Amino acid sequence: MSLLFDAIRHNKLDSIQQLVTANESLVNTVDERGSTPLLLASYYGHLEVVQFLLSFNPSVDAVDAMGNTALLGVSFKGYTEIASLLIAKGANVNHQNKAGATALIYAIRFNQPEMIKILMEQGADPSIADNEGNSAKTYALQQGIDLDEFRIISSGT
Repeated sequence: MSLLFDAIRHNKLDSIQQLVTANESLVNTVDERGSTPLLLASYYGHLEVVQFLLSFNPSVDAVDAMGNTALLGVSFKGYTEIASLLIAKGANVNHQNKAGATALIYAIRFNQPEMIKILMEQGADPSIADNEGNSAKTYALQQGIDLDEFRIISSGT
């Protein structure tokens, strides 16, 4: 199993393909931090690996030890193409990790406007508050981000 996670960390698609094709159940295994192959590949931004893993229908909302999903992992990094793939496979855009944060909260806090747009278009709820009582709306106000702009974009007007 550590061979698979090492291959993912180093973006070795050929090795990943060999390992997973030989044992498809590996797509839902976890490493010592509770990360699945999909979560780890998403976090590192390895698009081709993510595409390959998604073809085996892994759990897109599997969580690591901190309650993060693959979508939360890409939301603050701005990996919009991976986020779109995860959402298309059913990722929960309103999932909260152990800190209560959502993908939208992370996208706002790390100033990822394209990610904010995607999440808002897919129904992310800006009123969900984290464990500190701050919502995506609150963080947006603090950072001077007008979420209404994203609503206009997402509604197509």
